[in-house]
Amino acid sequence: MTDTTLDLGPQTLVVARLAEAVTDAQLADPTPCPRYAVRHLLGHLLGLAVAFRDAGRKDLGVTTDTSPDAALPDLGPGWREDLPKVLDELAGAWRDPAAWTGMTRAGGVDLPGGVTGAIAADELVVHGWDLARATGQPYTPDPAALEAAHAFLLVAAQEGERGDGIFGPVVPVPSGAPLLDRAVGLSGRDPGWTRPA
Repeated sequence: MTDTTLDLGPQTLVVARLAEAVTDAQLADPTPCPRYAVRHLLGHLLGLAVAFRDAGRKDLGVTTDTSPDAALPDLGPGWREDLPKVLDELAGAWRDPAAWTGMTRAGGVDLPGGVTGAIAADELVVHGWDLARATGQPYTPDPAALEAAHAFLLVAAQEGERGDGIFGPVVPVPSGAPLLDRAVGLSGRDPGWTRPA
């Protein structure tokens, strides 16, 4: 997946800017994640940012032990201040080379640091796409994070059954399609998804 460290800061900044542009009127809108409205997607981003920050710090506990499917995520009143702060802390945690070594935990699963960092990149890239599509914003992910996410998703696509866990069935995408579309398809999303009219 990744044998080197990756600066997640450029991608966390992309996600923070997307979130900043979300209006209150958009919070109930649908997203490419069938169970999530925009507010739930933002709540998930907030929760995963805390979990992966703590995983990078190897500060294991409730935040790293809780499955992302434990409850439908939602937003508190201070989310507009909290989300960019926690995204910045996530990036800072993974700038420490020690985050990428040894074992850590996220979502209640013990994983090598390098794999966990690749999953963090995947979460940020794919959910950034989800948020951009749901709110009608342009989206250009950080190229290094996109490469890491695609590499992780390629491996994940070859492992076992799909549709029951964190990924839906792979959506076929032409091999010559842009890397983002291929990553989105591997994550179980249709790259052509648009907001309902």
